[in-house]
Amino acid sequence: MEIEMKIRGLMLDPVTNMPIVVLKEAEGASILPIWVGNFEANAIAIEIEKVQTPRPMTHDLIKNILVGLRATLQRVVVSELKDDTFYALVWLNVDGRLVSIDSRPSDALALALRMDSPIFVEEDVLKTSKAAMLTSDKFKDENLRRWLENLTEEDLGKYKM
Repeated sequence: MEIEMKIRGLMLDPVTNMPIVVLKEAEGASILPIWVGNFEANAIAIEIEKVQTPRPMTHDLIKNILVGLRATLQRVVVSELKDDTFYALVWLNVDGRLVSIDSRPSDALALALRMDSPIFVEEDVLKTSKAAMLTSDKFKDENLRRWLENLTEEDLGKYKM
């Protein structure tokens, strides 16, 4: 089952200083942190903050291509978590035909923001990510684990890119 999520914000991991995209359940309390690279976080931040660039960036180009081809972005889905890596699908409507395209979650999210398309996460990914946080080497740092488990609304706005 897919659960609709919204991008709640971008943060910096206080331990590693790596960017995190925080997804929050649209009609609930579940939160999914996804670590992304600096360039990917910048692409998302540019759209969140509605920064105008002098020339189209990569995700703007993809949007322009889709619009030019009269394709629509139906939704993006964070579909899998495998070996501490998230996977996503971009679902396009091309001439009435649904096409799924494999994507990094950061690219899918950046495109969804630009095309004002819904974002979903597979329920199993939410469950797996919570279990992975308890066992993964990435989360062995007790401070990081405690920070993620106790993330509040105020924390989500505290870190800026």
